[in-house]
Amino acid sequence: MTKRVLDIGNCAFDHTAIRRMLEQRFGAEVRQAHSQAQALGMLKDVDLVLVNRRMDEDDSDGMPIIEAIKSNPETAHIPVMLISNFADYQSRAEKAGAAPGFGKGEMNSPATIERLAACLGEAVR
Repeated sequence: MTKRVLDIGNCAFDHTAIRRMLEQRFGAEVRQAHSQAQALGMLKDVDLVLVNRRMDEDDSDGMPIIEAIKSNPETAHIPVMLISNFADYQSRAEKAGAAPGFGKGEMNSPATIERLAACLGEAVR
């Protein structure tokens, strides 16, 4: 069964890189959202949510999206990861209920692939 990932707040360049990696490594289907309102309407049948630290369209903080997903009993079960290179933001996201995330520079690292595999199953490549 194909896993579905929702990528929130990344620019076209970064979304393309993330989508390509997830398709190639996990055979995942990747959807994109640019705002909290749009993202919250796209959570049905999603296996993993990736939230950028700063939203590409308005530079708003991604943390409220994580908090909204994790505080809602209907969506709290969905794994969420923050995309950020900053340890303090990763810590805040984990305190809000997110799984350990990764920075864009670490996207293809063995540690990131292992973290993603915990949510998406074993990598196919």
